[in-house]
Amino acid sequence: MTQPRMFLSPPAMSGKELEWVQRAFESNYIAPLGPMVDGLEEAICSFAGSGHCAALSSGTAALHLALLILGVKPGDDVICPSFTFAASANPIVYVGATPVFVDSERSTWNIDPTLLEEAILDRKRKTGRVPAAIIVVHLYGMPANLDAIMAIADTHGIPVVEDAAEALGSRYHPADHGPQTADRRAVGTFGCMGVFSFNGNKIITTSGGGALVSDNSGHVEKARFLATQARDPAPHYQHSEIGYNYRMSNIVAAIGCGQMETLPTFVDRCRGINAVYKERLEMIEGLQFLNEPDDRFCSNFWLTTLTINPDVLEKTREDIRVALEAENIESRPLWKPMHLQPVYQDRQAPMYGGTVSEELFRDGLCLPSGVGMTDDEIDRVCDIVRETLHGDTA
Repeated sequence: MTQPRMFLSPPAMSGKELEWVQRAFESNYIAPLGPMVDGLEEAICSFAGSGHCAALSSGTAALHLALLILGVKPGDDVICPSFTFAASANPIVYVGATPVFVDSERSTWNIDPTLLEEAILDRKRKTGRVPAAIIVVHLYGMPANLDAIMAIADTHGIPVVEDAAEALGSRYHPADHGPQTADRRAVGTFGCMGVFSFNGNKIITTSGGGALVSDNSGHVEKARFLATQARDPAPHYQHSEIGYNYRMSNIVAAIGCGQMETLPTFVDRCRGINAVYKERLEMIEGLQFLNEPDDRFCSNFWLTTLTINPDVLEKTREDIRVALEAENIESRPLWKPMHLQPVYQDRQAPMYGGTVSEELFRDGLCLPSGVGMTDDEIDRVCDIVRETLHGDTA
């Protein structure tokens, strides 16, 4: 008998979401905006420790608005890691700017600070000005090396937008903030603006949606204005700027309010799933998990990810992926770098480095990591991985 499909990161509902949606229906706030949107924004601010929040239709929309708010325009450069999902880079093209891709460091898989500075200096030599913005991605929930990145950005006067779409619940402790405690700062709150996603596969979901957060009230007010078709304050419909239909609906926000109640539990569970995988598999020579480099980093481990050394194991990540798929278990290769994507090769986007992200794509795999996974399901995945690599399940 075929086992039920095990998905990579399915949504998990606690039951609280339906209660919030019922309240929205009873109040007849069905149209966009309403008290649930306000409540979700307040919950995100409280959880992340951010001053202000705009709930939006997607994380991609939030990134687009962030670049518009910063005044990024055609002809500008915007730095972005190559090793990421396309939604991190595409908004750069939306505003007519040029994506400048930078390779990853091996410790976090996020943007390499050394190559970041090299890219800034090289683009300044070639264009006469520094890039207009830096997009920092916290990939798979792992915080980027924020101490080094923010220092470089501050030195060159470049604003940082944090793409924390995969990292709600991840935290980072800056080295200059005294003794390290459990009260690390939420990623998404270090740059001038941060972005979260509530897509269906994220650690919490509103079925689709996102948020822009900032301590700058003007940035968030501008985001809300642009996201509601840039309607001027007039009794009639008047528009002095191009706007967008990017605001979140009250019903979608109600789901988010319920999910926010369970977010701390979900973060704990994802970290627990990651720990179980490591306990079962990390003794295999040639298999390497993405780990927190030191105690500054606290990942939500939205997805548990690993790399396979084919020279040591004489197997590839594709051997594991195919073996899992044969058992109706979804896994997925790590992101294909942007500089290898046809759409950006055709645009001749500049690239700095490339070896690390290419190796990660070649050798890396995401394992099923949904918060509803049981330890027995994790054991099933691990048995298949061990059998594929060594021919046994011991």
